[in-house]
Amino acid sequence: MNNKKGFNLFSAFTLIELLVVMTVIGVLAGLIVPNYMAARERARDAQRKSDLEQIQKALEMYKMDQSPPRYPDSLSYGLPLESGEEVYMKEIPQDPRNSDPYFYSYQLDSEDPLKYTLVACLENKSDPDGESGIGDCPDLGIEKTEP
Repeated sequence: MNNKKGFNLFSAFTLIELLVVMTVIGVLAGLIVPNYMAARERARDAQRKSDLEQIQKALEMYKMDQSPPRYPDSLSYGLPLESGEEVYMKEIPQDPRNSDPYFYSYQLDSEDPLKYTLVACLENKSDPDGESGIGDCPDLGIEKTEP
């Protein structure tokens, strides 16, 4: 059916045109998805670093309020005062992925009670703060040590 100017009113896409469009969409999706996954890894690693800094600050505040100065033996239930009030952190942050092998590790130095080590495992292998062979991390870890 033609209109007055001679154009076909029922034109459609050809099979070749549809295949080209689907190929372009597939290539774009193939480029975007890996970048999106890497961005999520970097975001979780940034959260881990922030959590370590918050824990470190809470540990320092705890130490300054103790007489004699000392760090807590563990971080399993927050950082309570002797009366049982949790004033430094209500709860220890959970790892953003919340699965093995990604965790936060706190260890008090057995020889010097004024030293501790905090460790978080990182996902992004190209993170400039990551180091291999830290704690039980499979690839990279970040460590905060307080002398």
